[in-house]
Order: sequence, then C-alpha cells, then structure tokens
Amino acid sequence: MDQRIITLFDEYTHAPLSRRDFLDRLQKLAGSTALAAAALAVLEPGYASAATAPAAAAGLREETVTWPGAAGVTMKGYLVHPKGRKKRGAVVVIHENRGLTPHIKDITRRVAEAGYLALGVDGLSEFGGTPTNEDEGRTLIGKLNKDQTLTNYLAALAYLRQHPGSNGRTGCVGFCWGGALANRLAVHDAQLNAAVAYYGTQPPAAEASSVKAHLLLHYAALDERVNAGKDAWQAALQAAGAKYEQFVYEGVNHAFNNDTSPARYNAQAAAQAWGRTLALFREQL
Repeated sequence: MDQRIITLFDEYTHAPLSRRDFLDRLQKLAGSTALAAAALAVLEPGYASAATAPAAAAGLREETVTWPGAAGVTMKGYLVHPKGRKKRGAVVVIHENRGLTPHIKDITRRVAEAGYLALGVDGLSEFGGTPTNEDEGRTLIGKLNKDQTLTNYLAALAYLRQHPGSNGRTGCVGFCWGGALANRLAVHDAQLNAAVAYYGTQPPAAEASSVKAHLLLHYAALDERVNAGKDAWQAALQAAGAKYEQFVYEGVNHAFNNDTSPARYNAQAAAQAWGRTLALFREQL
C-alpha cells in the first residue's frame, strides 16, 4: 500500500482529523471511491479475527474484575488466569487509543497462555467501558485526565500484587497509547519489574532517573511521529544508568503488532518483538 495512505491513517487515528476529512483525503490519494474503500478495508481493524488464543481452547480462565480508581471511579478489567494454581508473575496489558478491544483481549490471553496472570485494563471504565464503535472509543480516550489515568493503572498494578495468584512481581506491556503509558508507569512505579512499550511516545528526559523497571522499547522504523522522541529518551536512560533495551524494526509501520489491521501488521517483526517481550518477562517475573 502507498505509504502516504498509511501515514494519513496514522494521522487520523492519532490527531483531531474528522472522519469526513480523512475519507476525502483518502479518496484523493487512492484515486477513486472504490480504491479508497479497498484501502480502508485493510487499514481498519477487523476485530472478528482477534482470536489467536481463545480462552477455552487454551485452558485459560477469564473473569471481569474491578478495583477502586481515581476520583471515585470503579475500574474494570479483563483478568485471565493461566493453567495451574501456583503463584506467578502478573502483567498489566495496556490498550491502544480505542480501548479494551477484542484484539487487546486476545493479547491479554496470549500473555496468560505464556504463564502469567494477565489483566487487560479498560482505561475507559469511567465512561462505562469501551464502546463497540472504535471512533467513539478514540474520542473518549481524548477526554481522559492524564494524571487520573496514571493513577488508575498504578492501582491496577497494586491490585495484581495483592492478588492471591500473584507472586508479587509485576510487569506491563502497552501498545501505542498504551506504550506511552507503559513508559510512564516505569517512571512512576518503583516496584514495577518490567515494562514493555510498543511504539509509545516518551516521557520527558528528566524523568529517566526515576525508572527502576527493566524497560523494553519496540519502535517501527517508519513511525516518524513516535520516533521523534526516541533518541532523547534513550540518551536520558543511558545517562541515568537505567536498565533498558531498544529495538527498531526496519521497514515496518506503527501498529506492526496489530494482526487485525492487515495494512500495518508485519508478522516477522511482531513475532520477533513478542519473543523479546516474553524473554524479558521470563527474566524479570
């Protein structure tokens, strides 16, 4: 697909660009209404395909859980238990900017299938939870208070540490909006053992000295928007003596791990990044 179309879609999903404006510009780039529709079909997530680790087939146990959040909000999450009853490391899964979608629930199951207590947090709990319409979810994400959201996710980590199935060691993995939040959790939670940020924007360089967790940073080489801050963040982590690894995957786009978005998904990069993610969890959790 024309890289200009993928870049336009990235602008639409991360900036205040109306759907009408997006579709008008998409049609001009594609050359016709039919070609624009074909491009859109492989750009937008197809959540029906988000089932690579169905819970029943994997022998996993699912439940909806709640915990107190900021400003009196009751937070909700999708908790998945792996096989066996032993205590184990626990991982918070942080969604993209559309909420706790079927794709992110699938990622949560994959984490559990790898042997961890996995909690997919619904960051839109204060609005009643993630809507089925992804445009509505994206709009609601923009209404969240940044500091309250951080508090809600710190509370999710505290909830997992106290869970009877947890060994007290915690990690997080986030994608896009969630990748940025994974970076922030590494800054603000001194007890966090591992944090994985997939194509997430970076905190201010001055905050690197607060990072205690082992950070794993995954970037897409074609993701100019997010990559604009990666070198400064890396230099700050090095100067602070933080434990981190950074990987840039050549020739791939933002959201390369999202296998429900065919135009941006890259199977090779996704598999390599996921292998590195699980390796860090094995080491730290």
